Amino acid sequence: MLDSTGLRGILPALVTPVKSDDTIDTKATDALFNWLQRQGVDGVVPLGGTGEYGALSRGERIRFVELSAKAFGGKVPVVPGVLDPGFHDAMESARDFAAAGADALLVITPYYTNPTQAGIRDYFLRYADQSPVPILIYEIPYRTRIAIDPEVLHQLSAHERIIGMKACNTDMYHYLRVMAGLAPSFSMLSGEDSLFPFHVAAGAKGGIVVTANLLPKVWRRLFDLAESGNAADALALHRELIPFMNMAFAETNPGPMKSVMDLIGVDAPHMLAPLRQPASELRDALHKECSRLLEKYELDNTKLAS
Repeated sequence: MLDSTGLRGILPALVTPVKSDDTIDTKATDALFNWLQRQGVDGVVPLGGTGEYGALSRGERIRFVELSAKAFGGKVPVVPGVLDPGFHDAMESARDFAAAGADALLVITPYYTNPTQAGIRDYFLRYADQSPVPILIYEIPYRTRIAIDPEVLHQLSAHERIIGMKACNTDMYHYLRVMAGLAPSFSMLSGEDSLFPFHVAAGAKGGIVVTANLLPKVWRRLFDLAESGNAADALALHRELIPFMNMAFAETNPGPMKSVMDLIGVDAPHMLAPLRQPASELRDALHKECSRLLEKYELDNTKLAS
C-alpha cells in the first residue's frame, strides 16, 4: 500500500481529454499518457479541478481512473481527486476509484456548508478510517472559501492513513506554520505552480503541477534544483516560466492548457460546461510561448542535464 515515501517529485494534475459528447477521448488520453510516460513523471493525479471533476459524469470519472491505472499502475502512484462536497458521495467515489485501481485519493476540504475547524478535522479522520486506500488532504481555499488551521493539519498528519497533502493556500506564512508541526511521515506537495520553488525550499517533497502536463521535465529539473538547495538556479528557471504560467491561468484552468496540448500530440481542446475554450488571442499567445519552451527544454534532454 502506498505511503508517504512514495509521494515525491512531479505529479501532473491531469487534464481530461473529452469528445464533443462529454465522454472520454481515449485516443487523446492514450497520447497524453504516452507523453508523460516518456518524460518520466513521478505520479499522476487524474480528476482534480484540472480534470474537470464536477462536470464529468460519475461513470466517466471511474473510466478515467481505470485508464490512468492501466497506464501507470504499478509504476508510479495514481492519485485521483475526490471533489464531492458531502461525505457519503465522497466515500462512494473512494470505493469506486479504489476498485478502478487508485493507489490513494486526493480529498478536498468539505465546502459550501462552512464547517468549523473541528468539523473539518472530524471529516478527514472519519474519511481516512473508512477509505479503502490512503488519502491526501486537498486544501484550496480560493475554491472552497475555507482554510484549514495549521494546528488541525498537524493533528491530521499523525493519522497513519493520511499520508500527504496538496497545498494550494497561497498564504506563505500559513504554509510555513503548517510545515512547522507536521508528522515526519507526512508528505507535503505543492499545489501552486506559481509558488513551487518556495514550497520545496520550505520542505515540500514535490508538487501536483498543472503545467507539468506539457512540461514535465522542466518541472522535474526545477524540483531537483530547489530540493538540493540551489535556490538561485531554481528561481531563475521558475522565473522563465512566469509568462507561460500567467497565460496558462489567465482564464479558468484547464481551458488554456487544453488549448495547447496539441503541441505534444494530444488533440482534445473540448471543455465541459460551464467552462469554455479560451479566447483565440490567449490561445495563440500561449501556443507561441509553449512552442518556445518545448523547443528549448522538453525536446532536448541535454538542456536540462546541468
